[in-house]
Amino acid sequence: MSGKAGDPSDKYFPSIHITTAGIFADKQLGYRERRHALSNLIQTYLATFSDIGVETWLMHGTLLGWWWNRKILPWDSDSDVQVSEESMHFLASYYNMTVFHYKTPRIPEGRDYMLEVNPHYLNREQSDKLNVIDARWVDTTSGLFIDITTARYNYTHPAGEGMLSCKDGHEYRDTYIFPLRDTFFEGAPAKIPFAYKEILEAEYHEKSLTLTDFEGHHFDDDKMEWIPVKQEIQKPVEPEKAAQPPPKTDAQKAEEAAKQSEENKKKLEDAKKLEEAKKLEEAQKTTEEAKEKAKQKAAQDAKQNDTPPVSKQPIKEEQKTQSHGASEPPPAQRAAEKKISTEAEKKANKVQKAEDKRRQDEQKAADKKKKNDERMERDVKKDSAPAS
Repeated sequence: MSGKAGDPSDKYFPSIHITTAGIFADKQLGYRERRHALSNLIQTYLATFSDIGVETWLMHGTLLGWWWNRKILPWDSDSDVQVSEESMHFLASYYNMTVFHYKTPRIPEGRDYMLEVNPHYLNREQSDKLNVIDARWVDTTSGLFIDITTARYNYTHPAGEGMLSCKDGHEYRDTYIFPLRDTFFEGAPAKIPFAYKEILEAEYHEKSLTLTDFEGHHFDDDKMEWIPVKQEIQKPVEPEKAAQPPPKTDAQKAEEAAKQSEENKKKLEDAKKLEEAKKLEEAQKTTEEAKEKAKQKAAQDAKQNDTPPVSKQPIKEEQKTQSHGASEPPPAQRAAEKKISTEAEKKANKVQKAEDKRRQDEQKAADKKKKNDERMERDVKKDSAPAS
């Protein structure tokens, strides 16, 4: 059993400090030393499992490191891999507590690595929270290790057939894992899940696949490496003075002046149109009010002149004549209506004259602009013509 005492007795792999198995090492490694040790650790693991014929694949933070540059993330202190339930039974039966010795150009002094299987791996339930890690690949020199979890088929999952579950709570559809893809990791042949991008997005969110600054590191696209960022106090940078634009030529000045003049004319014309529209609206309103007053006065006069009958006797002929004459408006009313109508016509004529004058002014302005444009075009051609 690797690790230190102090955890619950049912927990096989105890909690340890900075992922160093305390039975093998009691001190932490430095930044570069740890990175080299982790690289050797995953290389020997992948080579060993390939030799003994056990299929394994990268997962979790190790898979995220593969996404970025096919290497372990520099701030990680362990690696994460998975195997099938059948493979875990095979490892427990034939390779538990087996020590593998490696001596390579990268490890000239030689180093021992041990495969340790948790006896609680037989418990398939996620309720076994103390033993979510089914096995470990341990560097007996540094104490660093790789966590190995088992992807088991969950035959009672509400989603139906084809669901894989791990004791650490992760669940996947088997089509997300299989068929596995061949790749390289830390320079060694490796395998990754089929739908690796969807798995990473589900576990770490989409931002984790594009965020280039994290955990005190910056990802250099040219070097394809995570570079540690030095925390330095930077002096405030004085803002640079804006460069002065080059002086304008006479032609540019003339063009800007003509453009400004055209804009001013347009604004003036718009203001005139708005003012004339208001005047016309007021005149129409005054005419309507005058007509309404005339109607009201006529109705009032007619009411005053009407004489109700005093009896039901037949109306005489001369009374009919008088009654017929009473329906016509009195002379005073007719004179008032005529005066109002005349004033309305005068106002309408005045507005029409103003509109005619505005159109004439617009035509004059357009003719003047056309002449100015033609003159300016001639001047520009004259200035740009080569000297004889």
